[in-house]
Amino acid sequence: MRFLLFLLFPFAGLYDLVTWVRNVLFDLRILPSQKSEIPTISVGNLRVGGTGKTPMVEYLIRLLKIDYSLATLSRGYGRKTKGYLKAGSSSSASQIGDEPFQIYEKFGEEVGVYVSEKRVLGIEKIRENAQKPDLIILDDAFQHRYLTPDFSILLTTWQQPFFRDYVLPVGRLRENRKGAKRADLVIVTKSPSRRSKQEEENYIHQIRKYTQPNTSVFFASLKYGVPKSLSDKSDFQKNVILFTGLADPSSMIEYCQEKFTLLTSRHFPDHHEYTDRDFQSLQELARSYSSENPVFLTTEKDGVKVKSLLPKGFLGEFPIFVLPIEAKLNPENEEELKNLIQRKIFGKSTER
Repeated sequence: MRFLLFLLFPFAGLYDLVTWVRNVLFDLRILPSQKSEIPTISVGNLRVGGTGKTPMVEYLIRLLKIDYSLATLSRGYGRKTKGYLKAGSSSSASQIGDEPFQIYEKFGEEVGVYVSEKRVLGIEKIRENAQKPDLIILDDAFQHRYLTPDFSILLTTWQQPFFRDYVLPVGRLRENRKGAKRADLVIVTKSPSRRSKQEEENYIHQIRKYTQPNTSVFFASLKYGVPKSLSDKSDFQKNVILFTGLADPSSMIEYCQEKFTLLTSRHFPDHHEYTDRDFQSLQELARSYSSENPVFLTTEKDGVKVKSLLPKGFLGEFPIFVLPIEAKLNPENEEELKNLIQRKIFGKSTER
């Protein structure tokens, strides 16, 4: 294994050089980058997938929607369409992507949900609306440097922090750790609820080797809700078969092992597009545990795709539930986050 990693290092070095040159060209303004007339918050990461961007975007929506009219803009990863689209009552996960559709399902018309591969073009289209939002939350835009956000949030997980990772293909970083200098705030997601002050200080020390000296570092944990039936016809049973399409399902597995009887689990790639073959395999798996009276449990992101397949008899007689997940910051960090956004974007402070 080490020998294989050794062989990959030259490719990692080349990848690092290419991304470094790209960032330098943006820093020197040789490649154009522009700010939006509508204020923007970018939520992104250095690592490929699995850092909890969607729960954090939803957290920001809940935090800010009382005071501001909001929109979200992402590229709509995994969708079968192209170009600029606005989510509406006739939208589906295949049209706008599973994560934007999940946000639309939760918040409806309270928040404008848009997708566009080209964020600058997407924002120009949003500006043409009769009712422009006060603030746009950009999902997965840390490397999209053609647009300069007003406030940039970098996510990294407690289990796999960027300061212990390496660029592709040796590690999972999209760019060098030094890219963290562009962040206005770093949030360590999926942090254990039981963590010591010393552990937090160590993470902050390691992170600030790569950020600006005074960049704030917050810690966010995951809050799991009550499982919800996709068909509204069944009661939840604690004998669970878990299936996910996540980049990193480890936190969900750990929670299910702690709270339920996890009979078995099946994991597919991130943003997986389910096929009849997958369904048959899952049905056979459930039938092998039929004496345990199992239920299927999946993520909200997978749930929005599965729900559209229910009329086709997806998974037949076995009930399907989704497990809601929310990002959670402590009250002090939450208040400081609101103050940072107010000060950085709107030039005023909420401090008293």
